[in-house]
Amino acid sequence: MEQRSSAVDPQALLITVAPTGAETAKADFPQLPTTLEELVQTAQDCEAAGAAMIHVHIRDDEHRPTLDLARLTDTVAALRESTDLVVQLSTGGSVHDPLEDRLKVLDAAPDSCSLTMGTTNFGDDVFSNPWPFVCDLYQLSQERQVVPEFELFDLGHVAALHRLLDRYGLPHGGAVHCDLVMGVPGGMPGTADALVAAVATLPGQVTSWSATGIGRTTLPVALASLSKGGHLRVGMEDVLTIRKGEQVVNNRQLVERAVALGDLAQRRPMTTAEARTLLRMK
Repeated sequence: MEQRSSAVDPQALLITVAPTGAETAKADFPQLPTTLEELVQTAQDCEAAGAAMIHVHIRDDEHRPTLDLARLTDTVAALRESTDLVVQLSTGGSVHDPLEDRLKVLDAAPDSCSLTMGTTNFGDDVFSNPWPFVCDLYQLSQERQVVPEFELFDLGHVAALHRLLDRYGLPHGGAVHCDLVMGVPGGMPGTADALVAAVATLPGQVTSWSATGIGRTTLPVALASLSKGGHLRVGMEDVLTIRKGEQVVNNRQLVERAVALGDLAQRRPMTTAEARTLLRMK
């Protein structure tokens, strides 16, 4: 399945940066941007390097994952004031966050939100996304006019996306953008074969898709995505080494590598305005 959007240059590459996540401890990885000041600086650096969207998890004063609504709202405001990036909030939070708190993320009025299409084993934990919750979150995104990015950790999640779109119709704006999250222990493997299988079964309503390779699968997944015409998500949420034995210095380094890979595939970084057109945002 090739990207289908007549309004955006097909050679333009959407690069999303996921700078923080909820899994890595600040004490273990001091480079991780966990304060609002660090997140804003990271966002500015990554936008300058070629990112057009930012996928946001936030931390509290002790650098622990939180879904505190005031902090989320302040983060959205600060990122909008300091960058032109599409601001996407994670509704996954931490694997330990209650479902009701995850629904309240949309109260912070982001441009976009992640919407994971099913429960998956997540290392030793379980990332819970029961079908009723998925339906509630999707309908809330339609009501609040927030554009979802459907997170697909397995082929079963692709099947669930068919079911969701058939039951509730298209998202706000009409674009259907997915991200294949690959290489999570418990999800689909981060291989070219798995990516091809997932892309082949995406619903016909899908207008664009990206791929994320976790850990050592980062490069194989990125190269496979580019070869199939897909987009890329990169960042320290997903990988902490730039090569074997060498830690990532900052998120900009990962965005710059994505830009370089795109250049090899003759794909230029998409602008933030083009990203909004691709995702059909107001």
